[in-house]
Amino acid sequence: MVVDSVSNAHATPEREQPYEALGLKTNEYDDIRALLGRRPTSGELAMYSVMWSEHCSYKSSKIHLRQFGQKVNDAMRKHLMVGMGENAGVVDIGEGWAVTFKIESHNHPSFIEPFQGAATGVGGIVRDIISMGARPVAVMDALRFGALTHPDTARVATGVVSGISFYGNCLGLPNIGGETWFDPIYQNNPLVNALALGVLRHEDLHLASASGAGNKVVLFGARTGGDGIGGASILASETFDEGGPTKRPAVQVGDPLAEKVLIECCLELFSEKVVEGIQDLGAAGISCATSELAAHGNSGMDIVLDHVLLRDNSLTAEEILMSESQERMMAIVSPDKLAKFLEITAKWEVETSVLGEVNDSGRLIIRWRGETIVDVDPKTVAIDSPVYERPYHRPSWLEGVQADSLATASLSVAPQVLRDEALAVLGSPNLADTEWITNQYDRYVMGNTALSFPDDAGMIRVDEGSGLGVALATDANGRYSYLDPYLGAQLALSEAYRNVAATGAEPRAVSDCLNFGSPEDPEVMWQFAETVRGLADACLELEVPVTGGNVSLYNQTGTTPIHPTPVVAVLGVIDTVDRRLPSGWQDDGENIYLLGETHSELDGSIWADVVHGHLGGMPPTPNLAAERALAGLMVVAAKDGLVTSAHDVSTGGLFDTLVEGVLRRRVGARIWLSEVVESYGIDNRAALFSESVARMVVTVAREDDVKFRGLCAGRGVPVARIGVTEAPSHALDIAELFSFTLDELDKVRRGTIPAALGPVVGYQPR
Repeated sequence: MVVDSVSNAHATPEREQPYEALGLKTNEYDDIRALLGRRPTSGELAMYSVMWSEHCSYKSSKIHLRQFGQKVNDAMRKHLMVGMGENAGVVDIGEGWAVTFKIESHNHPSFIEPFQGAATGVGGIVRDIISMGARPVAVMDALRFGALTHPDTARVATGVVSGISFYGNCLGLPNIGGETWFDPIYQNNPLVNALALGVLRHEDLHLASASGAGNKVVLFGARTGGDGIGGASILASETFDEGGPTKRPAVQVGDPLAEKVLIECCLELFSEKVVEGIQDLGAAGISCATSELAAHGNSGMDIVLDHVLLRDNSLTAEEILMSESQERMMAIVSPDKLAKFLEITAKWEVETSVLGEVNDSGRLIIRWRGETIVDVDPKTVAIDSPVYERPYHRPSWLEGVQADSLATASLSVAPQVLRDEALAVLGSPNLADTEWITNQYDRYVMGNTALSFPDDAGMIRVDEGSGLGVALATDANGRYSYLDPYLGAQLALSEAYRNVAATGAEPRAVSDCLNFGSPEDPEVMWQFAETVRGLADACLELEVPVTGGNVSLYNQTGTTPIHPTPVVAVLGVIDTVDRRLPSGWQDDGENIYLLGETHSELDGSIWADVVHGHLGGMPPTPNLAAERALAGLMVVAAKDGLVTSAHDVSTGGLFDTLVEGVLRRRVGARIWLSEVVESYGIDNRAALFSESVARMVVTVAREDDVKFRGLCAGRGVPVARIGVTEAPSHALDIAELFSFTLDELDKVRRGTIPAALGPVVGYQPR
């Protein structure tokens, strides 16, 4: 027998309820009472607590996120089939094909239980892709850990990477790219941002809405258990069990093999056209799925919670509503198609139960053991959640930090000093070879991976006949955003945009995962507001729409927040993957060109961090017009076959780009910096380590030199010949400064992470 129901909620208005323990503020609880005209039942309190949480409602961020829908033009809408507000954005890529992609966080669970936290993060984002009617074809991840040498980093990093590889590999999805950073600011707040990509034909698109009175509400997939209860707020059973708290697993437990079956089952359901609407069950579980489907369909629902298949019969009604058990989906099915639906789920041995039906009442009614435990307007749960205009102001300390520029003019630039600095930069954890991580991922399963680690972006072939493909890259730099969040957001977008362009693909759309500290801190809220403003402005200038994403707040320890970390994912389209550009050269005797302008921009750089332990001044200045011109150049150069390799210049500057170029296929290079130094009035240090934007290193066969230079001139992209590829030397030689053998570079670059985290099964040196 449930503790109370709608009838006695009316009769006992004075009863005290543990709303604060569930994460609700007093004003929010009062709002709920006003909406209902009574106090909520315990089931309703559970639903509102999770659906009005930051994780589900975006109550502190949505007022700023609206800019992504406001700062758009016709060019941005041209290819956008589904934008923000659905489970994932959908983009037209031509030939009747569309892709859906999204990046989301699973940060807090991944610190508590790294393996399952990261694994279920992958599972959740993949189900978002399924719910759009698409077949998942690839995953990526953007990771932030604490200091590489900290004892707890091994626990978190090892668990997270193992969880990602376990779940993705079992699903048979290639992990085609991402990024990993180590910084003490993330020590107790690691960031685990997972991205999934799916493909579909235009006519296969599905949306998350429930309409049509009499249509059935069907729950299918794994049984509902006690894991992940209150993942969007707190443990429900600690407030509803009068006999004392009942401990449940705080982090969801994933079963990738069950999800693989669920994927194939869903795709057949879509193919047979027996689904009217569909929603995955992630945060807030049944509470979210029922309320969102009903709200988006402008309808009502009558649900019998007793019909939910359980793997733990001791669960209370509130726990069933809040459970975040994985591998579950909810579908809306017309009565005449229900038999076929059940036939398909039975074929795949996917357990299924009909929970109720859609009606036109505009009310979500949920019953449990004969009593009505929920009677709400679903829009008040899923759409009309609180909207906060949190106070914010520029941090008092920021002016001093920005004024603390690292004066480099007085620092020695002797060749030996520069060589020592180059080695130090190369050994940084944030420039280290990440094979310790990526060798645990299957990059080529399904046979459509065109590019993957360590290339600038991942690339997947979508159509085997035409070769049509898409490229994806994720980027963020918390150091830049700490110095200036507006510019930091634009720099994150610029780098991801440039990485996609480096493959020869045309950037087309954006998804983002915005990771910040507490929104109740006005200085953090200012960082967030500036980040969104900067990203929205930059997307408008580059004409790439934000299709959706995620906000993760409260990433802080005590009063110390993480650096603002807006992870930006950019998707690009390429006519045929046969024209893709790799990041390293493979032939001797080709000319090496540096595209773009180099300025003395070392504040916030890896060089400043590693060599001087410094974080101050201003980050590099974004140049969005130059980024767009460079991207346009690369698309044409790839189509015309004028470029044999391309690699963006970003973190670590030109030196790191050259190191990656020679190590990619172990072909050396002779480099001279004189033209760059003289053209821009900088010294050798800036030429090597500056992180100026809108730059790329490309190789061009000698017979294409004139045509390539003409293309650069015609598109207004600065170009400087800085060297030649030289296979016999097996070295990187910087004229008049220093040289390294490829073995020396390889040893430094590849030894950093294994030295700290130890060997891993499957890790094989090249």
